[in-house]
Amino acid sequence: MSDTPPDRLSTDPSSPYYDADVLARDVGVRFKGVERNNVEEYCVSEGWVRMTAGNAKDRHGNPITIKVSGPVEPYFRSKE
Repeated sequence: MSDTPPDRLSTDPSSPYYDADVLARDVGVRFKGVERNNVEEYCVSEGWVRMTAGNAKDRHGNPITIKVSGPVEPYFRSKE
């Protein structure tokens, strides 16, 4: 595996951009210069993240997300 995270990644197992091997390496996301812990999906080339909107759930029990545009910087957290 490379040392750079993929261009697009999702934490939802039903998504085509879900990758369990990459997520196991503990991916961090910096959005607009701020470390974010509630990112469900991101795309670096298109410049957006999809984040959870509080504790709200849809009718299927999935968290409600909002899509926000801006600079995205994914990275692998060090195992220290």
